[in-house]
Amino acid sequence: MNPEIKKVKRTVRSHHCGELRAKNLGEEITLCGWISKRRDHGGLIFADIRDRYGLTQIVFDPAVAGSDGAHERAGRLRSEFVVWIKGKVRARPEGMTNTKLATGEVEIICSDLEILSEAKTPPFAIEDESDASENLRLKYRYLDLRRGPLQRNLLTRAKVLSIVRNYLDGQGFCDVETPILYKSTPEGARDFVVPSRMNPGTFYALPQSPQTLKQLLMISGMDRYYQIARCFRDEDLRADRQPEFTQIDIEQSFMDEEAFFPILEGMIQKLWKEVLGVTISAPFPRMSYHEAMERFGSDKPDVRFGLELNDLSGVFEKSEFQVFSNALQKNNRGIPGAIRAIIAPGAAEKFSRKDLDELTAFVGPYGAKGLLWMKVVPSATGNASEVDIQSPAAKFMTDAEKSALKTKLGLKVGDLVLCVADAKAKVVFDALGALRLKVGEKLGVVPKPVDQKYAFLWVVNFPLLEFDDKEGRFFACHHPFTSPRPEFFDDFIAGTNLDRIEASAYDLVLNGVEVGGGSLRIYRSDVQSAMFKLLGLTPEEAKEKFGFFLEALQYGTPPHGGLAFGVDRLVMLMCGASAIREVVAFPKTASGTDLMSETPSLVTKEQLDELGIFVRQPKSVD
Repeated sequence: MNPEIKKVKRTVRSHHCGELRAKNLGEEITLCGWISKRRDHGGLIFADIRDRYGLTQIVFDPAVAGSDGAHERAGRLRSEFVVWIKGKVRARPEGMTNTKLATGEVEIICSDLEILSEAKTPPFAIEDESDASENLRLKYRYLDLRRGPLQRNLLTRAKVLSIVRNYLDGQGFCDVETPILYKSTPEGARDFVVPSRMNPGTFYALPQSPQTLKQLLMISGMDRYYQIARCFRDEDLRADRQPEFTQIDIEQSFMDEEAFFPILEGMIQKLWKEVLGVTISAPFPRMSYHEAMERFGSDKPDVRFGLELNDLSGVFEKSEFQVFSNALQKNNRGIPGAIRAIIAPGAAEKFSRKDLDELTAFVGPYGAKGLLWMKVVPSATGNASEVDIQSPAAKFMTDAEKSALKTKLGLKVGDLVLCVADAKAKVVFDALGALRLKVGEKLGVVPKPVDQKYAFLWVVNFPLLEFDDKEGRFFACHHPFTSPRPEFFDDFIAGTNLDRIEASAYDLVLNGVEVGGGSLRIYRSDVQSAMFKLLGLTPEEAKEKFGFFLEALQYGTPPHGGLAFGVDRLVMLMCGASAIREVVAFPKTASGTDLMSETPSLVTKEQLDELGIFVRQPKSVD
């Protein structure tokens, strides 16, 4: 046989490494893959060969006719060598079956072996469980991706997107690609900008989302659009955020929430059934933004457990304690602060003074000036039906306030009360919303991913606008294309009562994580211009940034709306991963760098000159 033909044949496999079963006994097969482990038992050599489908045990026995050369080469095998093997499927010896392995009933007695590629010793073991640091794994991401959990996550991601495409195609949605090089249209985060060589001094922007483009598609009459869209935001990163990400972008004309939500819920039901084998009930419950904040301190509440917020403003409305009285003062726009608390029933003894100090420090980054804690103890009177409050703040509370507090919260001996008061209600809600999760985890009441308890929730009726004290003006809570709810339309046009205007906006929340967000859109040019005016844009600025869009709205725009699902977050939750880096093939670190390719990196002076760009280096700090 021609040696080149023989070489080609030895890179072809008849089966993959997770495929063989007892039904294949006696078959002559070929496998290709990576050596996971090698064990030398004197005369016999055992090796596990692995690919993304699974793992199969190979036996090299010099007594097998024609396998002398294979046995000799097997002695050279090391972890991560790439090999081709030929052999016969046989049953494992009695008592040697591996029930934890899909191929555990069989093994391959090897008759021929080709080492296709040797490998250096990996910087960490290629195993499902790794104790290597995340930075080391990210530097050698191509090795990290050989580990079973990450491969399974990527396969799940691929399956999710395949199901989504089939489902939306079946619902009459059209997959349309939109540009990656586009116009900078501020949507709440910083743009990544790209210089134009052919038009010196001008720039493209990578899209934060295809927002205006998908609305233009509605104007064009496409009716139902979707796209698996790549999006880019130059913002600080967290465990659930990357500078580039993927979203399932959906837009539809002639719809409202009642017509749109069932389509989205049907997609979620199909995903959970086909990927996880879990049946999800629909319709999903709905909760207003106001109720979510009052009960959970969050617009993406995890409703699987209690520890809900309690309003203590009425209890302390006449308090002379400065912390409480200052919190309830109205600001210059007539809006008071808030006093809220969570109760951890029977948890007083589970939190030491050190624990409480740590919780106090925990709420600091959310703007809280402190955390008032109260432990419920037996009354000094000895009356079993009475309780007392032990707290650094107890001396500032009147007997009437203590009595009202006990009645309001239904306090029992052993309860722990954690309270935040502030002149800004947002500070109170943000602090207690985060504290609720932390306390819930310590008490073990937050379900684990393995529990497969999925609580979907629509959060609706968000505020349309949010006032920024530093800037002294309003900003759009979602984005400037969101329509006000019909009952607030008059105030919106008049520019009055802006704090109370609600938006036709909605988020889909799963277990305390926002997995999708959307809204009904403004579809009239005059209303969109009014929105830009409320946000502080002059007519000239609005024309410069959005002139093409405002003009398009004048050519017959249908009522429309949409939603975008975050693919990374959705798959992270489905896989039970702790961060989206575990479901993205080549993620960035929290500082936005790729440790593997050492990106971002410098470009040559010639490239910069061609673009007409001069880079000013930051001044060194002595």
